Amino acid sequence: MLFFGLCIDRFGRRMGVIATTLFLVLGIVLSTASHGTTPTGMFWMMIIARGVAGLGAGGEYAVCTAQALESADSNATLRKKRGFLVAISTNLAIISGFVGSSIVSVIVIAAYHGKASDGIWRICFGIGIFVSCHAIVTNLRLILFQLPLTIFFFRMRLIDSTQYRRHAIRSKVPYLLALKMYWRQLLGCCAAWFLYDFVVYPFNLLAPTLVQGFSTHQTLLQSVGWSALVNAFALPGAFLGALLLDRIGRRQTYALGWSIVCVFGFVIGGAMMPLQHIFPLFVVLYGLFQSFLSVGPGDCNFLVSSESFPTPLRGHFLGFAAAIGKAGAAIGTTVLSNVLNDFPTKTRGQQVIFLIGSGISVAGTLVVWFMIPNHNEDLETEDAKFRAYLEENGYDTTAMGI
Repeated sequence: MLFFGLCIDRFGRRMGVIATTLFLVLGIVLSTASHGTTPTGMFWMMIIARGVAGLGAGGEYAVCTAQALESADSNATLRKKRGFLVAISTNLAIISGFVGSSIVSVIVIAAYHGKASDGIWRICFGIGIFVSCHAIVTNLRLILFQLPLTIFFFRMRLIDSTQYRRHAIRSKVPYLLALKMYWRQLLGCCAAWFLYDFVVYPFNLLAPTLVQGFSTHQTLLQSVGWSALVNAFALPGAFLGALLLDRIGRRQTYALGWSIVCVFGFVIGGAMMPLQHIFPLFVVLYGLFQSFLSVGPGDCNFLVSSESFPTPLRGHFLGFAAAIGKAGAAIGTTVLSNVLNDFPTKTRGQQVIFLIGSGISVAGTLVVWFMIPNHNEDLETEDAKFRAYLEENGYDTTAMGI
């Protein structure tokens, strides 16, 4: 995220798009082929291969969001739907990948009759090379959902956006001036993304564990199947959020999603004991909890963290905010996993982590409302302000653009 955020501002969006795709496909291929003379050796190869894929996947956050945003701002017609277009080409596409991978896992596990086998993970990794659902904006009007190798073909035809070609700064980047002007927006975006990932990643990764806690007789297939259903609730939430962005505004959608998550989280946490006897109701409430995480912060993180900054440094700031978010994901997963396991009963542990998640959502709502700025109608407005600010402070802007 950090590396490719710097690269796309220095070398262009097209270069970043192609490079991230190469790393992603190479990493998945190596993961599928992981082997070794010992199990430890095989796992080390898999770790390295997943690291290569992670470099590409992480880079997608800055690369694709910046390209999607600038492409959706290219004319007045698209600009009116900019929020919707960016949301469905970022968050909705990612969630589709999560749900699709869960469905693939269910099918493969069922094909192996629920028995553990090396073939399960190899097939799941291998399928990812060809059927990973991924959304990108390939030109000024078209959003495609394609296979990774097909994506590479289309991405080779991409060109840098008009906005980037007009305002790019490829040398002597005014970092101190940029931080002086945008520190508040950067702090707000980083804090909001950190808090969101602190909640959403643990609740996604722990979904099988949370669902399994309702029964001691669930098979692996049933547990993964239920978690796939829970995660699927996020899809309509992402679409609803995309519809709201251009209608009620970014900050309003952001705060609305967070606040409703608070309500569902406190309800689930407070009623966890009775819910132990009404499993379908727990699944529905848990699904709605996931859904509104997508309505608000899920859709808005990408959009707001890219709109809040000028084109010359969009990749820098967006990549940094996304990286802080992933730090939140790692910390949140560790903390909530330990909390879940520290209680004598699974029910009590589940209750506590939902209450913690809701408390963090309250903090997220406050951060968004007081630290996230309203967006400009077009990207050029912010770029003009930044250029004027640089000129006022003695920076030579004649070399900006390519």
